[in-house]
Amino acid sequence: MADIVHDFPINASSKRVFEAVSSPAGLDSWWTKRSSGEPVQGNEYVLWFGPEHDWRAVVSRCVANVEFELRLTRAQEDWQDTRVGFLLEEKDGATQVRFQHLDWPEANDHYRTSCFCWAMYLRLLKRYVENDEVVPYDVRLDV
Repeated sequence: MADIVHDFPINASSKRVFEAVSSPAGLDSWWTKRSSGEPVQGNEYVLWFGPEHDWRAVVSRCVANVEFELRLTRAQEDWQDTRVGFLLEEKDGATQVRFQHLDWPEANDHYRTSCFCWAMYLRLLKRYVENDEVVPYDVRLDV
């Protein structure tokens, strides 16, 4: 199995970061085209990236302002049953984010592409939280 991990700071409270990674409005601002769900362990999320990517996930870990993780239950084959999560630690008004996308079946080409894409999306997360910048969905990986 292979994992994707990224650690980076965001100049904002952990509450603000948690809202951006766990609420549908937050997710839609930097990652999904449209999503729904509530950050409660066991709840289902709809993660919609277009008609060919209508995915589902279940909240597998949730501690307000500290940790949020989704287990993908309907997704592309390589993403199926992987876990996307955020560990947040606030210190001096900033939040250290420990991102992880765990349990990839193998480090194949899709994994390598996803490593790059996550870095790009997490950059958009940082810009959204710090500057309220929302990049239109169709150009997010071009910014």
